[in-house]
Amino acid sequence: MDYDAMDGLEDALRDRADFTLGNIDLSFANSLRRTLLAEVPTMAIDLVEVQVNTSSLADEFIAHRLGLIPLNSKNVDDVSYTRDCEYCEQYCEHCSVTLDLHARCTGDEIMKVYARDLVVAEPRPNEWVGLPIITDPQGLGSVICKLRQNQEIRMKCIAKKGIAKEHAKWAPTSAVGFEYDPHNKLKHLDYWYEEEAEKEWPKSENAAWEEAPQDGEIFDYSAQPSRFYFDVESVGNLEPDAVVLQGIKVLQQKLALVIQELSGDDRNEDVDGFGGPRSPDGIHGGDYGMDQGYTTPYGHTGGQTIYGGGATPFGATPYG
Repeated sequence: MDYDAMDGLEDALRDRADFTLGNIDLSFANSLRRTLLAEVPTMAIDLVEVQVNTSSLADEFIAHRLGLIPLNSKNVDDVSYTRDCEYCEQYCEHCSVTLDLHARCTGDEIMKVYARDLVVAEPRPNEWVGLPIITDPQGLGSVICKLRQNQEIRMKCIAKKGIAKEHAKWAPTSAVGFEYDPHNKLKHLDYWYEEEAEKEWPKSENAAWEEAPQDGEIFDYSAQPSRFYFDVESVGNLEPDAVVLQGIKVLQQKLALVIQELSGDDRNEDVDGFGGPRSPDGIHGGDYGMDQGYTTPYGHTGGQTIYGGGATPFGATPYG
């Protein structure tokens, strides 16, 4: 395989990048696509300690909204996974970032609480991680909730490092476009149409980069796709080029682990000090499912209230 796989960068914006890969096979290109979607580590709010909440929204509802706010994940490698942290059992400055939220409505008008109201506490692993991503012209960010007069919320949010395979809040991308063979020369697609396929299935923009099939051209049964078009759209926590580079790095580490297992070399549990991307508490082992993402001043965790409960007729679940 030719390792010079990058054919060209078609377009690059703040939150989007179009590029083409060549000299690779379909399985490798699809592996990169899946890695970009689900296995690039980012920061997201994972725990919410509710101190005061007199709004009309439940604690769990606000905690869920907080978790979906994109947080800056630049140089996220400086942050340890919670399960690997040598300094704590739940969270600390080495494996998390603390954000404080306090808002109270004192006027007659309805007050909106925005992502900009999240205040990042020091210290933290570096100067970038944990900052809420705000891209609107007004500099407000996502709406968290609305408050009426005398309503108040005060919460302590703990952001941790994780991957989208565990929860979508850690997703670095909102979409990853992926296409090959835009003229369908390989006949991998069987178009359904009523009259004319050419009119009912217009070609994509990528068709301009390849030659159209000629009339009467003989079908090549041994042909394989070798040019792949990617369109990576970031949610803002990482720049699109950083998402691609991190995806390649993760894929290399996963392949290194496979080689290590096949060679029988078990001297080190991790490759390059990294055992592959995982959730803050890990899927296998650890305390996964023990903390449901928010706590109250009464010390109850895991979806419980001061009255107890928090379990279903089917028993406790990782989702509360």
